[in-house]
Parts: sequence; C-alpha cells; structure tokens
Amino acid sequence: MYLGIDIGTSAVKTLLVNAEQEIVAGSARSLDVLRPQPGWSEQQPESWWDAVNGCIEALKTDHPSHLSDVRAIGLSGQMHGATLLDSSARVLRPCILWNDGRSQKQCAEIEKRCPQSREISGNVAMPGFTAPKLLWLNQHEPDLFEKIDKVLLPKDYIRLRLTGEFASDMSDSAGTLWLDTAGRNWSTELLAATNLSTGQMPQLYEGTQPTGELLATLAQKWGIRHPVVVAGGAGDNAASACGVGSINPGDAFISLGTSGVIFVSNSEFSPNTNGALHAFCHAIPNTWHQMGVILSAASCF
Repeated sequence: MYLGIDIGTSAVKTLLVNAEQEIVAGSARSLDVLRPQPGWSEQQPESWWDAVNGCIEALKTDHPSHLSDVRAIGLSGQMHGATLLDSSARVLRPCILWNDGRSQKQCAEIEKRCPQSREISGNVAMPGFTAPKLLWLNQHEPDLFEKIDKVLLPKDYIRLRLTGEFASDMSDSAGTLWLDTAGRNWSTELLAATNLSTGQMPQLYEGTQPTGELLATLAQKWGIRHPVVVAGGAGDNAASACGVGSINPGDAFISLGTSGVIFVSNSEFSPNTNGALHAFCHAIPNTWHQMGVILSAASCF
C-alpha cells in the first residue's frame, strides 16, 4: 500500500493506493486562510500538520489493515509558500501563501539585483513566488528575518514533521525563483538577491528519489508495520501531470481549480519569459515543463 498526502490551500487530502494504482480509501480536512490585510494570504503551518494527523486517524479508524501495510509516502502540495523556521526548527510566523500579493515592488528589485534572473530561473519575478516574499520580510520584518535558519515549502514542512529531514523536490523548488532550473540546483546569485544562502535551503531531490523514512514514533502511532520511505514528491501541478500521464515531451493538460493552469511537458529547459510562461522542472528526472497560470479561475465562483 502507498499513502499520498496533498497539502492544498483549502484542504489537506490523503489517499491510500494499492500496488495496482487503485484508490482504496481517502480522507480530507479543510483549512482556513488568514487575510490580515487586503491582498495578503497566510496559513498557520501547524494547521497543516493537525489536518494530516486528522486524515491519518480517519484512515486508521476506517481502514486499519490497509494503513498498516503502507510502504511509501508521496507528497504534493500548494507551491511557493514561505514557511520560515529558526535554528530549533520552530515556525517563526504564519506561512505567506502563493496567492499573496504584497511583494510586487520586491519583484522588480530582485530583477535589478540579479539581471540574469529570468535566464537562470526561466521565469519573470512575480509576487506569487517565494523569493520576493523573503525580500519583503527582509525589508519589513528585519528582526524576524535575522532568525531564519531554513525556508521550506508547505509540503516540505510536512516532510520535516514526517522524517526530520530538510528536503525538497525539483518541481516545487523551481517555483521559488531561487532555482537554477536548467542545472536543477540552487542559484547562489538568486539567493544573494534576497540576502539568503544555500545553507538556508533544503537539500534537493528528484521527485522519484527517497528523502528519508517515516519516524518510528509516527509509524507506531498510526499503526504502520513496515519501514516507510518518503519520496521527493512534487508541487501540485507537476503531481497532477504525473497523475494524468503528462510526463512525455508534448503531453499537456488544463486544470481549473482555485487557480487555472495550462501545462506542457518538455524534454529540456524551455524558458519563454517574453510570453510570461513559467518554465519549471518536472517531477520526473531530466524533464521540465512550461506552465501558463491565472490566479483566479474556479475561485471566481
């Protein structure tokens, strides 16, 4: 059995899947979005963890034998969120989410500080990305910024709670605006533009690679009998692409969720910043993708 955990914006969702890729069971817990000021969007990371535990407890109650046989966990989640931890891995403030618009000025400043940013990242700097959020924090919450030891994306904070490891995958990390997307590695130039270093970033893995094992205390609590590998996983759109089979060059799909997405898989890094397309790493090794996004799609309803 395999367990999938998705950290969405409106809910945490879990799935139990068997070796034939058939869904055996699922559970979900809703999440609240905090809006302390107009245009701001935040969530408490602890609410994600509480929701994950609630989902697992539901699976344990209704499907204990299936849950006990889990051998691996896959993670997906909302992209771009800035989850900030101090040197003791304590959360410093609510996570600033992908649909937060406060850092428009910082986008222009990043591109001024690093004129090659579009070539390195494959993307136009936009407030949705993680990097401008951190520059905003540097300028508006400097005392807090000085305490930042690690910056994690939402699903990778859950990975930390599951395994104790600071790790991320290529597809999600490509959405930070700190990744050398062609080289599939952190860019020291882009990090320096936001006064950060590679030491404050998680270790990078391909989505298909193991990043650690489920902590024994959690396995015992959840009634899981075997060692459980936690895979690199993916950002939500790359995970959706894998789910519908868009993994070969030229494969494409359209998604209408809170945001709207047109997604095309590529065999190589193919930036098109003049067209305002995103160019990210795919969750599949040696594969990339292009993506056109609008932040208001089904959310308009």
